[in-house]
Amino acid sequence: MVSDYRFSPALTARLLGLTMLAMAVVVALVTLGVAVANWHSAVLLVPCLVVIVAVVGLMVFTNGWVVRFTDEGYQVRRIRGAGVDAARWKDVEDAVTSERLGSPVVVLRLRDGRTTSIPVAVLHVDREEFANDVAAHLNRGHGIRPLGG
Repeated sequence: MVSDYRFSPALTARLLGLTMLAMAVVVALVTLGVAVANWHSAVLLVPCLVVIVAVVGLMVFTNGWVVRFTDEGYQVRRIRGAGVDAARWKDVEDAVTSERLGSPVVVLRLRDGRTTSIPVAVLHVDREEFANDVAAHLNRGHGIRPLGG
């Protein structure tokens, strides 16, 4: 069983907005250079191509999974300061919820003392649903099965 989590749409929109703002400034500066410094108008093609490449690159960057849980373990990517990027569930001692800088995080504590901190606010998932999925994968990874049918 694999669970993939992506960036939240709000974070993706913020990243896209900042990228578009930066690219607009670059295009405006080049346009000013064409108008004032008498550059050739073909120079405007360069920032336009950069804008297209930046937007497509951002779409690819934010569209993939950020956190992946499998039966064997977990992987975290594209989250700065998360700690350990990947580990097996058997190496995870426990999982706790906490707050860091006012935002909820799930902390996976490994047996060797290292940790992985996953800020839930950047993910496209409900906080409780994410915590329950972590617990379910952790229990399965340790061989604990739910009771009943």
